[in-house]
Amino acid sequence: MSPTQITQYGIARTFQNIRLFKDMSVLDNVKVGLHHSQNYSLFSTVLRLPKYFKGEEAMEEMALSLLRVFDLEQFAHVKASNLPYGKQRKLEIARALATSPKLLLLDEPAAGMNPTETAELMETIKIVREKFSIAILLIEHDMKLVMGICEKIAVLNFGTILAFGTPEEIKNNPDVVAAYLGNDE
Repeated sequence: MSPTQITQYGIARTFQNIRLFKDMSVLDNVKVGLHHSQNYSLFSTVLRLPKYFKGEEAMEEMALSLLRVFDLEQFAHVKASNLPYGKQRKLEIARALATSPKLLLLDEPAAGMNPTETAELMETIKIVREKFSIAILLIEHDMKLVMGICEKIAVLNFGTILAFGTPEEIKNNPDVVAAYLGNDE
């Protein structure tokens, strides 16, 4: 399916390698995710009719409100490439949420982050879960992050589900321990 079709099904995702429009502002990156909410026509845009300006103003306010959630509002007019890595990750999540998804897929969001950025990311994901009430599917190798935010965990080993359960069940599962930590036998 095309990205547009996937978005129409209510699915948004972030990537392991951040994919922002690096030469655009932070605000414009989020506005890209809001394109589906635009309620003016090409005709209104070309002729610069009042409906176009009202639509643009509404999109800008929605984008700014998302940036506020992630404490990025003060960077609204900064080029996305000038943000620190952790804030770029937050921006990518904000842009994904701009599409109003029912399911948010996060593909290794902690990749390349230091422990401080990872802790901040954990808080960001908790905020997303609380404020947006959407399902989050997290693919991640950072076990501290996974154990700190997930309600249910599926552990894969060579493409097969090895275990499924709560963080406590996974942590104490002998098959998981043997597969990922080795055993003393």
